Parts: sequence; C-alpha cells; structure tokens
Amino acid sequence: MSWLWFVAGAVLSWGLYGPALHRGQVALGNPMKALLGVGVAYFLIAVLVPVAGLGSQGQLGGFPRSGLMAAIAGGALGALGAVCIIFAFKAGGSPAVVMPLVFGGAPLINVLVSMALHPPKAAPNPLLYVGYLLAALGAGLVLYYKPSS
Repeated sequence: MSWLWFVAGAVLSWGLYGPALHRGQVALGNPMKALLGVGVAYFLIAVLVPVAGLGSQGQLGGFPRSGLMAAIAGGALGALGAVCIIFAFKAGGSPAVVMPLVFGGAPLINVLVSMALHPPKAAPNPLLYVGYLLAALGAGLVLYYKPSS
C-alpha cells in the first residue's frame, strides 16, 4: 500500500478530530471529561494495538532509551496539543476557527523545526517563504470566508 493512503487517513482522521472533540466536550459539559475520552482512545489505539503487534512478533523488549524518549516526547506533544485544542474550545473557539489555525500553523512550525534538526544541503528555495505566506493567506481566507452557523 502506498504511503499516500496513510497520509489520506491522517488527513481524514485529523480533519474530523476537531468537530468530534468539540461535540464530545459540549455533550460531556467538562473539558477534563473530554480529555479523559481522548486518553482512553489513545490507550486503546496507541497502547493495546502495538502491544498486540509487538507481542505477536516477540519484540516487546529492547527499547533504546533515546528512541523511547523521543517517541514519548512526541506523544506528549500530541497530548498537549489535544489539551490546548480542548481549552481553546472551552474559551469560546469553534472547530471552524480553531482547527484551521492549528492545521495551518503546525506545518509551518514543522518545516522550520525539521530544517533546524536536519539542515538542508543547500539554501532553501526562496519560494519556500512564498509558500509560507500563501499558507498563512490560505488559512486567513478559510477563516474569513467560513460559513456562519
């Protein structure tokens, strides 16, 4: 299977994430209850699935410390992002505003950090910075012209 199918799965999952999380938070009446729901889902998907898979392969041991710490940091950043989104909703933000800002800004941070961690062999093409402006403009246009509810 092509890696693009997995990208499409992530786009679909994360595209539905904000509206689903907001709906749960409103129905539960408390952002901490919504965060607990996120934690349960993380446990079921991100703990039980790999434990079953690694167990069936006989590879439940031998986790190099540096890799494990980096993976835990990544998971913590993902969970912290969920906390921030939940509190953005609690403070009055709607999924139609919060999520375009998050998903418009996150790729820009990702590129900068990735270039810092893995410096390019040559200077980035100046059009990269044009892309940054267009991404910001695109997010702004999505927010400005979003349908009112």
